[in-house]
Amino acid sequence: MTDSVQELPLQDETLSEVRSVSQLDDEGDIAADYIEELLDIADLDGDIDITARNGRAYVSVNDEAGQSLIPLSRPETVNALQELTRLAVQNKTGLFSRLILDIGGSRAARIQELKDLVDDAIDRIDRGSNREAFPAMSSYERKLVHDFVSEAGYHSESEGEDRARHIVVSPIV
Repeated sequence: MTDSVQELPLQDETLSEVRSVSQLDDEGDIAADYIEELLDIADLDGDIDITARNGRAYVSVNDEAGQSLIPLSRPETVNALQELTRLAVQNKTGLFSRLILDIGGSRAARIQELKDLVDDAIDRIDRGSNREAFPAMSSYERKLVHDFVSEAGYHSESEGEDRARHIVVSPIV
């Protein structure tokens, strides 16, 4: 008797699924409703903006005074809320969501942090280091770092698995 193996799609294949702008708008609306409920529970004020670009829904939460969202704008908190929001969207749509959540400008601050990390790593490589390893980060952050490294004319690759997945930067050989 021959064992048959059912091939399941890899997670990356599922993630590369192209979504229509309408589907992304729906994801954004569901996410905004979920975030609004959380803000109400926490008695926080925030203005929610939804955009769709690069195959993702982007949900931004800001407040005019810039102070009430500070407790939620820490990177770890934003990532946790993003995962919860993705699950809420998935629960309603039945589809995996790749939405990006930004609270109080935290994403822009994190992007600058990542650029600074890349610049520091490249400086060390220019001074003689063969390679520079970054701490583990999300797939979205790894994508940004790969782009920054490529723009600077260096080589990068991801190593490790799951939560330990990280980037290593080296000179182009």
